Amino acid sequence: MSQSTPMQRLEGAALWDGENFLGTAAISWENGNITEVAPSDSDAPSEYSIIPGLIDTHVHLGGYAGEGKVDWVSWPLVTPSEERTLHIAANAQKAARAGVTTLRDLAGDRHQLAVSRAFEAGILEGPRVLVHGQVGMTAGHGDLFTPPHFPHREPVADSPDECRKLVRQWARAGTHGVKIYTSGGVLSMGDKVGWRNQTNEEIATTVNEAHALGMPVAAHTHSTDGVDIALAQGADSLEHGTGIISRHWPVLVERNIPVAPTLLINDAIADGRITISAEAQEKAKAVVEERNRNFDGAGAAGVRFVLGTDANGFMVEFGDQMEEVRLMAGMFEWTPERALVAATSDAADAVGLGSTVGKLQAGYGADFIVIKGRPWENIQDLRTENIVAVVSRGRVVSGELPA
Repeated sequence: MSQSTPMQRLEGAALWDGENFLGTAAISWENGNITEVAPSDSDAPSEYSIIPGLIDTHVHLGGYAGEGKVDWVSWPLVTPSEERTLHIAANAQKAARAGVTTLRDLAGDRHQLAVSRAFEAGILEGPRVLVHGQVGMTAGHGDLFTPPHFPHREPVADSPDECRKLVRQWARAGTHGVKIYTSGGVLSMGDKVGWRNQTNEEIATTVNEAHALGMPVAAHTHSTDGVDIALAQGADSLEHGTGIISRHWPVLVERNIPVAPTLLINDAIADGRITISAEAQEKAKAVVEERNRNFDGAGAAGVRFVLGTDANGFMVEFGDQMEEVRLMAGMFEWTPERALVAATSDAADAVGLGSTVGKLQAGYGADFIVIKGRPWENIQDLRTENIVAVVSRGRVVSGELPA
């Protein structure tokens, strides 16, 4: 529960509510929730607009948050847990200042859960953070971020029974969902994108137990076989989705399954814009080539792409989300408004918060951005340098509200 805040009101700006442009409007909020959205008493044109805070459905908050340079692989392994928790909070707060007021961490554990609860209780000011625990195999994508001979490893599951037990442990810890792997990945060491990750029986058990305990399942996949497996076993979302091909489109549309395309990070790795291993760069080049071929026409076919960046503070910064939305608009040949829906109201629905955030309506959380321009008409206006103020849980976390 957020700390008590007095009634506030902002009027005279153009307001887009997550689905529709409402014209010049006023928005009022109190104690972290919107109390009213109504036509404004002022009809004078404003250079400012109000839009919902962005929702990033795929991030990794556990990296270094400072201004210096560290090795992104070894830093989490040698840094004490207590210190890492502070970096997680700092990364989430940085995202909020850049207009991302809800984040879903897709490889979290007790550290991210601690931060999420502290934000929710109002102990620290911060955005909404959802946490998925990972259920993967020995030598799988999740496991291969840890060097082979390092003794301290995150838990893995190598049989249906182990999968069921690990899901139950995540449920006991309070995670909001689980993450599975149906292919290898780009950044994991010694991994191959086409590797099978777990058996169908193991994955089916994980999905069955997660759903029995009310937890959604996000499926990492870069291969066509991996998409087939995720769809066959009932995953609730696809992460990356590189292997999606045209025969998948009708199923994805019929089931309304969200897909986080993570365009920016794979482009940046493939292009060598960040310092990364030659192995990872070659894998990313192959992923981008296949992705560009497979995604052609998918947006027009109605595949439900939502904002998901894979931001980790190193390859993609917490603040690059607006660039990702602009890339999505171009990749899928969307109107600006369609792209903005994918980053707000639809992304909120994709993570189970469709009645809480993502729209500017009475009763919703007071998470919104005051920005120069009209990004639902011109997606190029959606830039961090255009942010005037960000309100998260009813509190101004960046900039100042215009008079």
